[in-house]
Amino acid sequence: MERRQVVLYLAAIALGALVGWLAVPVAPALAGAITPVLGLLLFATFLGVPLVDVGRSFRDLRFLGAVLAVNFLVAPVVAFGLSRFVAGDRALLLGVLLVLLTPCVDYVIVFTGLAGGARDKLLAATPLLMLLQIVLLPLYLLLFAGSDTTGLIEVTPFLEAFLLLIVLPLAAAGLVQGLARRASGGRNTRGPRSGRVAVAITAAMQALMVPLMMVTLAVVVGSQIAAVGARAAALLAVLPIYVVFPVVMVGLGVLAARLTRQEAPAGRALVFSGATRNSLVVLPLALALPPALALAPLAVVTQTLVELIGMVILVRLVPRLVPHAAPAAHVALCDGDP
Repeated sequence: MERRQVVLYLAAIALGALVGWLAVPVAPALAGAITPVLGLLLFATFLGVPLVDVGRSFRDLRFLGAVLAVNFLVAPVVAFGLSRFVAGDRALLLGVLLVLLTPCVDYVIVFTGLAGGARDKLLAATPLLMLLQIVLLPLYLLLFAGSDTTGLIEVTPFLEAFLLLIVLPLAAAGLVQGLARRASGGRNTRGPRSGRVAVAITAAMQALMVPLMMVTLAVVVGSQIAAVGARAAALLAVLPIYVVFPVVMVGLGVLAARLTRQEAPAGRALVFSGATRNSLVVLPLALALPPALALAPLAVVTQTLVELIGMVILVRLVPRLVPHAAPAAHVALCDGDP
């Protein structure tokens, strides 16, 4: 399944779109499943990251500085420029800004790992990315959309998403990893059974990574495709924006990785972080907006649909754009060589 993951992910997206389009009444149930399914996917992802190494990754100031600069200095400039194309429609403008100004903190870690990127470094940066987007989003909206817009945004959905999608899966993964380490080291003070269960859970979750990603993609697409399709004409204006944004950010991310001399795994993580947005977390923010701005959440969802397809492509593309450095050739000079 891992060798065929790109094809499987595209098939999952197509299946979700088909089910969501033909069976519209199932959309609310699928929407309610997004958070638990995504939380389970992130639990499996965190289990695959040695959490004892995250502390060391947090001390990588060069990577942290680069990922913060790309997301909070470079990306806002790109988002502002692209948002000018829908500046005349307040709902579309707000939806575009909400999603493009917030870096992803959840499934970007999954895609980064699939592309051979440094998941541990990105995981270490997650609290800073989440905190800074909460603090800076109102400021950016004030600058880019006007003072009357900032009063419409509530911070509570941000905090709820952070707890459910980051803190809870991370704490559960840490507990399971700790029990598994005790079992493997023969120091399991809570009994051998808990250690064996932890090892079994870890193995099962790693085996289920591809199916879990497929389910997540199908659920997200299936829950939203009908609503987006019903307003397709009004949402056409944002499609080019959502296509151009990752293209530009991938190029800038590769450039940033080279300028800051990141190793290949860290460089790939930097590229994915800059190109992937926080659509599933900001969607509750958009849904909390007044009815007059009902198009804003659909603009956010449209970005999700475009991005999921783009991420599947980037899983194959980014390793080619940020390859591992070739080992330096070793030349031995013999006596008499010039």
